[in-house]
Amino acid sequence: MAAPKKGRRQPGQGRPGRALALILIALVALTGGMFLSGHTTPRLGIDLAGGTSITLQARSEPGQESAVNQTNMNTAVGIIERRVNGLGVSEAEVQTQGTDHIIVNIPKGTNEKQAREQVGTTAQLFFRPVLQLASGEPAPEGSPSPSASGSPDEAEQGDGDKATEGGDKATDGKSGEPEATPTTQGRAASGALKADATPSPSASADGKADPTPSPSASEGGSDEALMKKFEALTCTDTEERTAAAEGTKPSEPMVGCGQNSAGQWEKYILGPAAVAGTEIDDASAVIDERTGQWIVTMDFSSKGADAFSKITSELKTQQPPMNQFGIVLDGEVVSAPSVQTTLSKSAQISGSFTQESSQELANMLSYGALPLSFVEESVTSVTAALGGEQLEAGLIAGGIGLILVIVYLVVYYRGLSLIAIISLLMSAALTYTIMVLLGPAIGFALNLPAVCGAIVAIGITADSFIVFFERVRDEIREGRSLQPAVARGWPRARRTILVSDFVSFLSAAVLFVVTVGKVQGFAFTLGLTTLLDVVVVFFFTKPLLTILARKKFFASGHPWSGLDPKRLGVKPPLRRARRTVPADPKEA
Repeated sequence: MAAPKKGRRQPGQGRPGRALALILIALVALTGGMFLSGHTTPRLGIDLAGGTSITLQARSEPGQESAVNQTNMNTAVGIIERRVNGLGVSEAEVQTQGTDHIIVNIPKGTNEKQAREQVGTTAQLFFRPVLQLASGEPAPEGSPSPSASGSPDEAEQGDGDKATEGGDKATDGKSGEPEATPTTQGRAASGALKADATPSPSASADGKADPTPSPSASEGGSDEALMKKFEALTCTDTEERTAAAEGTKPSEPMVGCGQNSAGQWEKYILGPAAVAGTEIDDASAVIDERTGQWIVTMDFSSKGADAFSKITSELKTQQPPMNQFGIVLDGEVVSAPSVQTTLSKSAQISGSFTQESSQELANMLSYGALPLSFVEESVTSVTAALGGEQLEAGLIAGGIGLILVIVYLVVYYRGLSLIAIISLLMSAALTYTIMVLLGPAIGFALNLPAVCGAIVAIGITADSFIVFFERVRDEIREGRSLQPAVARGWPRARRTILVSDFVSFLSAAVLFVVTVGKVQGFAFTLGLTTLLDVVVVFFFTKPLLTILARKKFFASGHPWSGLDPKRLGVKPPLRRARRTVPADPKEA
């Protein structure tokens, strides 16, 4: 067989320098992005950083014992998870346990108090008629009332937001003209309520599905207490705002706070609940084709449509702000649209919405009412010290595993182990930077099972190197020199590596889909490192070995190269023996 011509590129050699440059550029870019993002360490989960674990027990209402079922529990999990994660809680973990318990894990370093308030203790949504509206900001010094300026006429002009049925226009009173809402509406509504304090709450209560008369609306003492509570309320104070609606039943008037589109706090007196949030079948944020503005659409159940029709038919005849209904979630007014026509099955809310604000309101309407009530059964805190000990133990385990792999590679592969070790370091660097960047990008948090997945990945990555090295050694045993051995051994090794990594990735994907909670962290990390193993072997290990195969240390089969022909069972040098054979016949 003729020797290959000098200078001809061997099959499979490619351009190794370009591949190495590409992966190094990618590593530099990821590292730069990590520092530019301001995050240089991975986000840690609750078991490593510490945090709080809350156990909730579902309680059904009297006469509705069947409400505690798997369907409602799953719905509640979705509601709580959306609320807690919506507060910016990283890696909040919500899952059912048994038939009537939900476990909520809140990592340390997030707004734990606010998250605990959202996990289901008072999570109910109601539509209530607005009886009075005023500014909830502290009154300036020297000003007798927060509604000292403006006139009723200005209030009516400022209320440009409406709520109507189907394709009719609907607007949110809190997102309209900000300069007209806080003060003038409060003044106009104040006189109306004092002039007719008894009938207004009663009329609003009749629109509710529970048509019982409201004693508090007819007793002067209760009215006076409600007005005093309203006048003393300062919505900028978190504790006051939270306590304002505590202990209020759906059938009673209440005092609440909400923010308008300008971010200003407003306070409300609200009538008894007319429609419960559980009567909403669907709510979504869409773009109005006629105006190009974001709106929120609502669809009610048949029972909710009847109740909503009744209350809106009463509100449309009232003067601002008593023609508004407040959408109240956990005692806070999240929106207060005005009504100009009778609404029933479908309605729209429009105003100065952005995509974010419209989707936020739609989410509150869709998931605002828990199908069950929950009580905190237990609250367990994991200290940061314990989490640090677990992280330290995981890192020690990973370090021991890495050292054992390196020792094996050095003993068995000698010089080739240098390529494997550098490739392992490249894989570790890529894994670290990507995990750091995934924290702020998608909320990925490193937990203890994820650390275990990274440790397992050390073996998977090392296995790919071993497959490649053994294929090259097999080619040398068959009588080939190193460069052709690398070129011919790579296609065989490549198939084996791809099949092996595909099986590992498929296992990780299935595990991620069928499991919940922290086990998903193991599956995610295992899948990520498996993909990176393919990248490192193709773009780093193989090109690096191709370049080093040209160096004398490896090409000559040095005893410490790991490619010594004597140790592999062949007689070196192979090419010299082939050159002397054709020379003898020519001399003869």
